[in-house]
Amino acid sequence: MKKIASLFLMTAVAFTSWSQSKNRADYEEHNQVVNINAEVRVDFQQDFRDTELFKPASGFKGKYLTIALDGHINKHFYYAYRQRLNRAHKTESFFDATDWVYLSYRPDEHWDISMGKQVVAIGGYEYDRSPIDLYFCSEYWNNIACYQLGASVAYSMGEGNHTDRLMAQVCESPYTTHEDFMFAYNLIWYGKHDWFNSIYSLNMTEFQPGKYIYYVVLGNEFKFDNFKLQLDYMNRATEEHTFFFKNFSVMGELSYMIKDKVNVFGKMVYDVNKSGVEGDYSVMPGTELTRAGAGVEYYPLSKGRKDLRLFAHYSYTWGVNGNPAGALQDKQHFWGVGIKWDIDIMSLTHKIFKKDENTEN
Repeated sequence: MKKIASLFLMTAVAFTSWSQSKNRADYEEHNQVVNINAEVRVDFQQDFRDTELFKPASGFKGKYLTIALDGHINKHFYYAYRQRLNRAHKTESFFDATDWVYLSYRPDEHWDISMGKQVVAIGGYEYDRSPIDLYFCSEYWNNIACYQLGASVAYSMGEGNHTDRLMAQVCESPYTTHEDFMFAYNLIWYGKHDWFNSIYSLNMTEFQPGKYIYYVVLGNEFKFDNFKLQLDYMNRATEEHTFFFKNFSVMGELSYMIKDKVNVFGKMVYDVNKSGVEGDYSVMPGTELTRAGAGVEYYPLSKGRKDLRLFAHYSYTWGVNGNPAGALQDKQHFWGVGIKWDIDIMSLTHKIFKKDENTEN
């Protein structure tokens, strides 16, 4: 690993020196940036099931350790890579712990064509937020493999605070196993319009070869001064039962930021599956669970900087989980405190030159 990092750095520096040595009168200059950064989060948490401590989920936890790299090859090609270093590799390959690694081709400011390992394009704000920024989540969130190999095409329009982005994606199903190779087909819309943002999606996912579960997801975000409300509705259905209101989740979070230093929030999620049929491996039939809690985040650095965060949270869950080994259980008390920090490893600006068409050879 050290040899690879050293080779990468030497190559980048050599390329930078070569670029700067070219005759600037004969070439048009394009600045591109390579960014390498890491994120770390460490928690101390306690998970009580009624009055009994659930030891596997309690104590000090190295929750997240990720390293990310992104940048441009030229003005049309962009790449991104993020590796989860805290995941065990005894039963997984190194690639299994890769959140994403993909290459994007951008012919103009509207189109984006990508291939590689990507986030499965499912709507909603709880699902879309980075896991390192979440403390307690829905049963659905805890049981979906959200990073898969695939390809996508996106079209963006608008500018500033009024933008829309529509993306179509074909990828591996989150329920793919070593024995069965299955697909998911996703259509998602990201909207940004001043005080209202949205992440809506339509999804068709194989849960068994040739058998599909269908999602309609409506993710809504409302912003008023320092208040922010994120409210998601996710409906799931197979062909074996009534489409709406048999199997769904609702996730809501209200937060208030105080002088860019303190963020207080309250959150509530509700998962239910009364379909009575197989098809949803994330929220099992027979489930009806409610989870409610609150938390606080403190940013001790200078105003506006979010590199360092201290936090505390508590949640309580009640109801029935159709999965006895599920993440959420009846009469569950869960609390934690911790720290999260960012590490800016390197930002490398290199020069790419293009021959000026008006210059003689």
